[in-house]
Amino acid sequence: MLSQVVLVALVVLAEILGPGWPESVAVVLFVAGVTIIALGTALFLAGVLALGRSLTPFPKPRDEASLNEGGAYGFVRHPMYGGVILAIAGWSLARTPVGLAMTAVAVLFLELKSRREEAWLVARYAGYEEYRRRVRWKFFPGLR
Repeated sequence: MLSQVVLVALVVLAEILGPGWPESVAVVLFVAGVTIIALGTALFLAGVLALGRSLTPFPKPRDEASLNEGGAYGFVRHPMYGGVILAIAGWSLARTPVGLAMTAVAVLFLELKSRREEAWLVARYAGYEEYRRRVRWKFFPGLR
């Protein structure tokens, strides 16, 4: 959890300290970035709503949780992570090219975190392997 807060802080710091986009592309990238932020926020919130009481800030599933395959989880296995990735990428596009490096770091971090989480999910839920075969996209539709 602390690692994620640090990553978001680095993205904000990159925006404060980094150079902006060249004026010739700044407006287009700002509009594209805000659009991607909105998509990321929607995906993140869809994941939160689908989890309901099973929601936890930690990757290990709660003892009383059940495997959720509905809502956003019917399309991607980690919609909240996908939403964070899109939001950070959108913020970077809207503000500074330096943020794209932070986006890459966030993608790597969330990929590693999702691998650990999926190991726990496989151990916890007998149906997770089948779910993973059926829902092949990890973070957002179109990307495995």
